Amino acid sequence: MSAGYQQGYQQPPARRPMPQRRKVKKGRVFLAVVFVLLLAVVGLWFYVDSSLKRSDALPDYEGRPADTPGTNWLLVGSDARDDLTQEQKDALSTGDAGGKRTDTIMILHIPDGSGKATLVSLPRDSYVDIAGNDKNKINAAFSLGGAPLLARTVETATGLHLDHYMEIGFGGFAGIVDAVGGVDMCIDEPMQDPLAGLDLKAGCQELDGTQALGYVRTRAFATADLQRVQNQRKFLAALSERATSVGTLANPFRAFPLLFASTDAISVDDSDHLQNLVGLAFGMGGGVDTATVPIGSTPTLDGVGSVVQWDRENALRLFGALEKDEPVPADLLQQPG
Repeated sequence: MSAGYQQGYQQPPARRPMPQRRKVKKGRVFLAVVFVLLLAVVGLWFYVDSSLKRSDALPDYEGRPADTPGTNWLLVGSDARDDLTQEQKDALSTGDAGGKRTDTIMILHIPDGSGKATLVSLPRDSYVDIAGNDKNKINAAFSLGGAPLLARTVETATGLHLDHYMEIGFGGFAGIVDAVGGVDMCIDEPMQDPLAGLDLKAGCQELDGTQALGYVRTRAFATADLQRVQNQRKFLAALSERATSVGTLANPFRAFPLLFASTDAISVDDSDHLQNLVGLAFGMGGGVDTATVPIGSTPTLDGVGSVVQWDRENALRLFGALEKDEPVPADLLQQPG
């Protein structure tokens, strides 16, 4: 470098360090933003939790089974149409039947330790003892005494202590499916059922709320309700997986509609809270073992009609394993495919 250039060149002034006061100010702003966001999340959580529909679905009674290891949910899909407009009834092909009956009855067992959850379907025509009403179809317990009598009937029949209760109606189910953007299902054969508003082609496809409702409602099979309960378990597992996926939880346009749709759609026990529903979803999100309570026979009885009688020996094996929080024997599980 030449001497003249050296004489004319000056080093740029050194950058002054940021004043300590400015650093402190920026740090306070950051903490304030984090605090406000935290308050918003906590406030939203308590708002949604307080908005849940609750009822005394699991009251104590004399002779109730003692608490057992693991967590047991009673999941009920009702055919209630009271909250649907005529336009919604037409769109969902629900019809105009009055009253309130169970369309789905399942027990979800989430183990205390590692291992998959187990989802067990109880056919709604199961012939069981109903407190104060002799023997009848299990579906009748809900019609006669609502959630409390149904829960007591299930506990008496299975020997399991139920920890939580969740009920969902037609419209709410469709709304939750739409909130997550639909659910992918692979269907082996075309499915048509005008009564359920169902017309699906074979193959893998995404079902919207209306299609999903038809899929879980249809009994247009040779085995009627027994095939339907398999479809219901399959769909519920897929829905839980979609709801707990990163694509749903990280997308506010999916997560918030799901949160508020669930609030409007679901009824729980008085003791249940939002964190319990989150535990339910994640308990199923990693996959579940599925089963239908073992069937012994399906006779037609005077004054009752066609019923499902359980295979008592194998039913005891199934519910005995769940009572002890042990894996269900493989021969009692529904095999994939």
